Amino acid sequence: MRELRIHGRGGQGAVIASKLLAAALFKEGRSVQSFPAFGVERRGAPVTAFLRISEGPILLRCEITEPDDLMVLDPTLVEAVDVSVGLKPGGSILINSERDPLTYTRLREKYRVATVDASGIARAHGIGSKTQPIVNTAILGAFAVYSQIVSLDAVLEAIRNDVPLATEANVTAAEEAAYAVRTAPMLEVQHA
Repeated sequence: MRELRIHGRGGQGAVIASKLLAAALFKEGRSVQSFPAFGVERRGAPVTAFLRISEGPILLRCEITEPDDLMVLDPTLVEAVDVSVGLKPGGSILINSERDPLTYTRLREKYRVATVDASGIARAHGIGSKTQPIVNTAILGAFAVYSQIVSLDAVLEAIRNDVPLATEANVTAAEEAAYAVRTAPMLEVQHA
């Protein structure tokens, strides 16, 4: 079983991202379980969504505390909270950020890090507003290519089937982000 945690802020589409990714994986024949965890339900408040992926039935019914992968929809969360809590050593983190993944030195000591400017891509395609772009479909395109867990075609099909507004803009954003993701390997830390 593979487990994924998505960190975002209210209004960025973290919960919908989890549902779209679950739909894409289900279409590829996997068992999936997608669910959110809300704190204060308001725009801008931290939101966490979870996804389990398995080749067989999923019997667990609890929050994911030790994910294999993370997606971070708001780069300010990386500095505000320890988004990597519980992430398995060697796990992967995809961050919506203009920054080069090499600059996330602290995270790279234990994890593989990738970045994509999902906000810039969403803005360019008119998804959300200029000040509050909705980044979920863009980051899913990047995740498909980066993780190799799900095909980009399945993600695009899920967007076409389940995103009722600005569907083609969301598809285009996901495709663009898929080829704009930047990766950085884990650092080899020397211990004294």
